[in-house]
Amino acid sequence: MRRLTVFVALLCGCATFLSAASYDYWLTGNAADARPAKTRPGLLLSGGGGDVAAAWQWFVACAGGGDIVVLRASGADGYNDYIFNKIGGVDSVESIRFNDATAARDPRVLDIIARADGIFLAGGDQARYVNYWKDTPVAAALNAHLRAGKPLGGTSAGLAVLGQYYFSALEDSITSAAALSDPFDKKVTLGRDFIAAPPLVGVLTDSHFMARQRLGRLVAFLARLGAEEKSARLIGLGIDEATALCVEPDATAKVFTEKNGCAWLVVPGAAPEVLATGKPLVTRGVEVIGLGPQSAFNLATRHVERPVARRVIATAEGKLVDEPTPTQEGKK
Repeated sequence: MRRLTVFVALLCGCATFLSAASYDYWLTGNAADARPAKTRPGLLLSGGGGDVAAAWQWFVACAGGGDIVVLRASGADGYNDYIFNKIGGVDSVESIRFNDATAARDPRVLDIIARADGIFLAGGDQARYVNYWKDTPVAAALNAHLRAGKPLGGTSAGLAVLGQYYFSALEDSITSAAALSDPFDKKVTLGRDFIAAPPLVGVLTDSHFMARQRLGRLVAFLARLGAEEKSARLIGLGIDEATALCVEPDATAKVFTEKNGCAWLVVPGAAPEVLATGKPLVTRGVEVIGLGPQSAFNLATRHVERPVARRVIATAEGKLVDEPTPTQEGKK
């Protein structure tokens, strides 16, 4: 039987709230379609733990000042006021909270996404995004949005699902210590091909990076993926809190931060020496490169200029250890 959806509308100035069984909807600004003169591609990769005004201003410019749609599976309409009033320069902000998977096939939801000039995935639990959206009309609409040359962004859980590869958290989160001790732990749930953002092919994204000490688990994730996917261009990209990496149409990227954070490029070395169920990961030659506001980075070529940090690490007994860099070796 088809479920009857009941809407309740509360109008106050330019704000609208609509509630249905499978989703909730908030609108701030103009209800009509803005149809901006020009949008352009762009990826806003935000690490969570605080938004970055300069990165949002860049994103709004990519969207041509049109209609911004925020998708989420928890929380409420916090981004509406932030984007519309604090960042400004947009025609409207619409937030949709998915309460279950059926909303991913709701015609009204799909119409809102199709008309968006910029789409942003909020934080929360990426397992819900995978369960609610992957291989559904919502995923198809997000990829159509990218193909149309419009900007897409995400923070925290929203960032986690943007790469070609992702940690799905279907069995809850996992710490670096646990992932390094056993890369085949049941909580190491990895997926691929959810969002098709061309600059993020071969990339696994992670958030809250240094604050939650996630370097070790990203190394473990990459080791697993490298063995399973045989991808020569596989890299990890971790973003610190209150920090964002903004990716231009030509795949060049710039870091913006409000807490002296970095974007961290993690490049696997040789194949792991030990990668087996129930055993600590043993791998060497993993390069970790820190990117700051003064750095230049190209996601397509993986070329880095002016990094703020660079180290080479290995794993031993479930822990990370530093290896000498080529420069250090030369000084011995």
